[in-house]
Amino acid sequence: MSIAVSLPAEDKTEWWCQMLRDLMPDWDIYPMSKVPDPEKVTYSVVWRPTTGAMTPFKNLKAIVSLGAGIDHVLADKELPEDVPIIRTVGTDLTQRMKEYVALHVLRHHRELPAIQANQNRQAWEQIIVPPATGRRVGVMGLGNLGAAAAELLTQIGFQVAGWSRAPKDIPGVQCYAGAEGFGAFLEGTEILVCLLPLTENTRGILNADTFNRLKRGASVINAARGPHLVDSDLIEALNSGQIGGATLDVFHVEPLPAAHPFWTHPKVTVTPHVASLIDAPTGSKIVAKNIRTFQETGSVPDLADAKRGY
Repeated sequence: MSIAVSLPAEDKTEWWCQMLRDLMPDWDIYPMSKVPDPEKVTYSVVWRPTTGAMTPFKNLKAIVSLGAGIDHVLADKELPEDVPIIRTVGTDLTQRMKEYVALHVLRHHRELPAIQANQNRQAWEQIIVPPATGRRVGVMGLGNLGAAAAELLTQIGFQVAGWSRAPKDIPGVQCYAGAEGFGAFLEGTEILVCLLPLTENTRGILNADTFNRLKRGASVINAARGPHLVDSDLIEALNSGQIGGATLDVFHVEPLPAAHPFWTHPKVTVTPHVASLIDAPTGSKIVAKNIRTFQETGSVPDLADAKRGY
């Protein structure tokens, strides 16, 4: 039995292959481009696979997404039908996302971009902000990552609201659900964090209508997927002052093109998709365990629902 591994960068593909070989010496593990016999491939481990890359593998038992999202797998229009998709999640990824969200929520809350701008012009200007208890933060998406981030923000002291497709109950978090709860969730929110899965219902959800429902001068943090955001709507909202600042970790095209206005906009912080970036030494252990469990039982706790999109 063979495992085919594919990441956009060849060196990272080989890194993952070597990590998995050390953990699974009884399996043949190859970069997808170097598989000697496609008929023997029973699992593929992928991040942003190219269209048709998995078509030759007629005996796939499961596809492993190197991340919590599966939208990058579903983007393959030639994806083999009815092959289960396994998400890669774990305490390491959750911890990384919690750190990222807390960092950038606090940056916006304490007006750090403005303080840095003042330093650049040698201006001693004390910016007074309310304590966290006087600031409402809204978290869109209450799955593993979103729920953990929301709970951490409550521990810091923020007023935290959460919104998801289905009702959730998280201690200390005011939870809203569905289209009927979206407006109430946004009302009064000063820092909006997007951690939603990408589906047809959430694509473009960070748009002018959403921004206009937030408190004027609110901040936006998108650490989910680039297509959640309507780029032009955000730029217009930033220029008008409706949105006071944004931190963006994900984009429609990655790497972000050099000519994109986000690079130079004074109210935008760009990070290169690192919020919850999985590394091979940690992630390979999760992948190996999931493949072995699926091979033995036909299921794993992190099995995705392709029809739902996550």
